[in-house]
Amino acid sequence: MQDAMFSSLFGALVTEHRMDFIANNLANVNTSGYKRDALAFKDTMASFAHDEIREPLMNCRSKPLFPEPRNMARPRLAVTQTDFSQGSLHFTGDPLDVAITGEAFYKITTPTGDYYTREGHFLRTADGTLVTPQGWVVQGTGGPIVVPDGTRSVHVADDGTVYADGDAVNAFNLVAVDDVKKLEKLGRNLYRARPGVTVMEQDALAAGARTAQGFLEASNVEVVTEMVNMIETNRQFEAYQKMMQSADAVDKEAISRVGRRSA
Repeated sequence: MQDAMFSSLFGALVTEHRMDFIANNLANVNTSGYKRDALAFKDTMASFAHDEIREPLMNCRSKPLFPEPRNMARPRLAVTQTDFSQGSLHFTGDPLDVAITGEAFYKITTPTGDYYTREGHFLRTADGTLVTPQGWVVQGTGGPIVVPDGTRSVHVADDGTVYADGDAVNAFNLVAVDDVKKLEKLGRNLYRARPGVTVMEQDALAAGARTAQGFLEASNVEVVTEMVNMIETNRQFEAYQKMMQSADAVDKEAISRVGRRSA
């Protein structure tokens, strides 16, 4: 019964990882620009040596192979993917809230380098530089975006151009990538290229991306769907627990009977 015990154990561990991702999605349901994570699973087959013999060799043996070829299934995480589908736009009325529609990112400069983000809530520092709530500088096509001191009104066109009292001062550096699957999450709504992968930046405006001033992009997490996934995952984990308990009970019974002296 060791096969049943190990198979259910691996299944429970994988289910635990799935629950962690679901919980993280639900925790960020109100995070602007958050993109949900999804998991895919597969069965990993452990082959025996005799499985490599595809057909019996008639000159060597005429009987069926013994033991019969079989595989042991071990569920594993196959891939983790981020769903970059568009989130809904929520009106805030704040002129420094700028949402992106389409597949594009803002470029942010942090103390550890440049990263991508979909977070569109920005603030002005004392010198007028636009930054994220964490204090990271927002990059424009002409360097950091700076709104001159004394500016009474800030307008952002749908192409990302920033106007201060009617004068263009800079434009958001909207960046599209050749394949969003090459990006990985770093937390705090930041993305970067996966290790060993080269990301080719493209013109986001040419790809149809636009900006919407006074709006924030909501998370693309669907609460009802995630709650259903959570209930399903919890039931799966309970099933794996019962399988392990049953396998343990059978092992104990077998050990008890084998070790019992016959009359």
